Amino acid sequence: MEVTTVMKFSTVGRHIRESVKSIGRNGWMTFASVSAVTVTLLLVGVFMVIMMNLNKVADDLENDVEIKVLIDLQADATAEETLQQQIKGMPGVESIKYSSKEHELNGLIKDFGDDLSLFKQSNPLRNVLYVKAENPQQTAKVAKKIDALDNTYEVLYGKGKIEKLFHFLNISRNVGIVLIIALLLTATFLISNTIKITITARRKEIEIMKLVGATNWFVRIPFVLEGMWLGLLGSIIPMTAVSILYAQLHKAVAPRLQGEIFQILDVMPFIFEIDLLILLMGVVIGVWGSFMSVRKFLKV
Repeated sequence: MEVTTVMKFSTVGRHIRESVKSIGRNGWMTFASVSAVTVTLLLVGVFMVIMMNLNKVADDLENDVEIKVLIDLQADATAEETLQQQIKGMPGVESIKYSSKEHELNGLIKDFGDDLSLFKQSNPLRNVLYVKAENPQQTAKVAKKIDALDNTYEVLYGKGKIEKLFHFLNISRNVGIVLIIALLLTATFLISNTIKITITARRKEIEIMKLVGATNWFVRIPFVLEGMWLGLLGSIIPMTAVSILYAQLHKAVAPRLQGEIFQILDVMPFIFEIDLLILLMGVVIGVWGSFMSVRKFLKV
């Protein structure tokens, strides 16, 4: 058993050495394959960065949507407390915040100037409840339920506008998913075909190995490993370029978005996740492309 284990390890070592040597021996074909992987994964990486940040902006816009409940002037403190408890107990309500009419007026004065301070003598505003739905897309549904309660004067949530906003965001997300899938399929096709051309040029090598009695797996493993190395090598430049470019973009854009309702994703751990995805895509597509390309030459 020990001898068998040693033989297996030595065979694996041989396959690894052969795959590395093959990359060096077939310089131009290796360069072509790595270049195809690099260009394709760079496009995929950049597009994923754009789409994931657009999705973050969409989430931020959705999460900023809230319901403004104007409380009836006739409602006393007990009625207001009852109203708050009723809203808290509603399914689909995430949070509720009370704001007095004095606080509302101070906010208006801060935003529009001291001229409005004259209204402090006779405040025309109402006490307000700000409500957020657990699912922003259910805001209109929750608002209608709140509007049916007693002691509510008016329920505001941007009726007509948020429906259009959510519709646009949903379409944008769906289009983004379709484009990412299409780009991944294109990347798989381009990379696997480039690797296929590389292996086709070495079909004589495969035929000779088969004629001298090598098993299918003995022939296949070095090429599969070679595909893995090609995927790894082709991932280096996209990972580096995407990391540097996004770090610079974040440095330039993030400070300008301070205080805005939406932000772009922080460099870490986002860029680490993108790099990991690029690396995995390179390795998986390289291995899969080599595996499928060798298979057609194993029947001698």
